[in-house]
Amino acid sequence: MTEEKTKKPLSKAPAKAAKAAKSGKTVAGSKPAKAPSVKAANETKPIVKKAAKPAKKSGDHLVLETTKGSVTIRLRPDLAPNHVARIKELATSGFYNGVPFHRVIDGFMAQTGDPTGTGMGGSGQKLKAEFNIEPHVRGVCSMARAQNPDSGDSQFFICFGDARFLDRQYTVWGQVIDGMENVDKIKRGEPVQNPDKIISAMVS
Repeated sequence: MTEEKTKKPLSKAPAKAAKAAKSGKTVAGSKPAKAPSVKAANETKPIVKKAAKPAKKSGDHLVLETTKGSVTIRLRPDLAPNHVARIKELATSGFYNGVPFHRVIDGFMAQTGDPTGTGMGGSGQKLKAEFNIEPHVRGVCSMARAQNPDSGDSQFFICFGDARFLDRQYTVWGQVIDGMENVDKIKRGEPVQNPDKIISAMVS
């Protein structure tokens, strides 16, 4: 059994609508067609203002002038406020001027902060540990210490690469943001013979 296909009468409405459109009229019972939106050639785009960069605050950075070049460290008081405050004090007093990088291990870190260059010296003021969740990765600055967690003083190190095994066991207080290529040039050794030095340290 076959189905008969019924033909629907063709509507004359489209033809009427087209004719009416030319004349500016609308067909009864129909809505006027909405014209496609076309942007004029001289239409300007809305101006979107970029968010202003936060102004650099005084005292946010530690600048080390070394025998291999300048190194800028962003201080992180949000992680270790007491360590940052102490490092600022030492830098401002000139304590770090002329201090060598006495222990530098390739692929690991460059350690400094001991005026004697032996790894046994310091300022004489111990700091209570401020261990935090910041990872020890390339460019991170962290405080050296003895076995006692609260034995940090003036010595610190800069990581050449990832050293995640130190996480939450040493106090991270800064991050190199400029001059890491100069840190990479620091002479290696444990101890270092004729070591590179911090010529001057300045808070800016």
